[in-house]
Amino acid sequence: MIVPDAFSTAITPRRTTMGLTSDSFQSIRFASPHRLLAVDRLMQLAAMVGAAGAHGGMTQIDLEWARRTREMKEKLDMYVEVQTFLPRPDVDVFEHAVKVAKEAGATSLRVVCLLGRRYEMFSSLEDWKTAVQGFHKQIAAALPVAEKHRMPLAIENHKDWRADEQVALLKHYDNEFLGVSLDTGNNVSILDDPMATVEALAPYTFNVHLKDIALEETETGFVMSEVALGDGMLDLPRMIHVLQRARPDVRFSLEMITRDPLEVPCLTDKYWSTFEFNGVDLARTLSRIRANKPRSPLPRITGLSNDERFALERSLVDRSIDYASSVLGLK
Repeated sequence: MIVPDAFSTAITPRRTTMGLTSDSFQSIRFASPHRLLAVDRLMQLAAMVGAAGAHGGMTQIDLEWARRTREMKEKLDMYVEVQTFLPRPDVDVFEHAVKVAKEAGATSLRVVCLLGRRYEMFSSLEDWKTAVQGFHKQIAAALPVAEKHRMPLAIENHKDWRADEQVALLKHYDNEFLGVSLDTGNNVSILDDPMATVEALAPYTFNVHLKDIALEETETGFVMSEVALGDGMLDLPRMIHVLQRARPDVRFSLEMITRDPLEVPCLTDKYWSTFEFNGVDLARTLSRIRANKPRSPLPRITGLSNDERFALERSLVDRSIDYASSVLGLK
């Protein structure tokens, strides 16, 4: 693949205050032996496309890597937000990761409670509740470390917590260092209204995965895809207004995941087995899908070479940056 060497020294004039998440270039992320795009690598990509920062991972959890990353951050004048993991179970490993992230210049951390999707990983409500008990243990172990190092710890709404559940979680701890890594589209997969999700979570938000989505109805529910900003069904101008009003200094990082559409089998028994809500949200979601048909075929990567996939990713990222700058005011 020619891309990694080609972008190593490419710098484009800054086009937006929006940064990138590592998922925006999965063709490079999955070519990595770590399957994770670190913030130093991601800053190179951001420089190539004219973005303002990197919301990525750490492939080397050591202070020397952190110092090199901070030097790059300062040279490129970018922001850095780091993706890491909750303690599992070693708190010392987590604390070391926090120290490295801080040394690298990170302003916040992003973690997830669940690496997969709730409706795929569990078959009963009891299984989900058992998992939640484990999440609480991890969060309780992580918070003293976040407080000690004064590092905001943001839990993503990662197709696991419904908005009301996540608000209840945050209120339970009521800690200034515990908040949200807000994904603007994920909760559609668990039948939450996307605008209501943003309004509920905005006061707690430390960093944002900005995306747009398109949906298509299927026999078992629907499929969803990330699409270029402005091409989907989300009211992004209103979402950004709500978030900036609640959190004036929040950073927006593009998450333009180029992949085959995701199945959301919300008309199957297994899907419903992990939730406690009625059919009103299902009816509203299906009505929303029927009223917002995709403007063009959903993106797909099956059959593409890695270079072809990168070219498609680059095109969708460029279009998203143009929209963020010209329409969303992120310039």
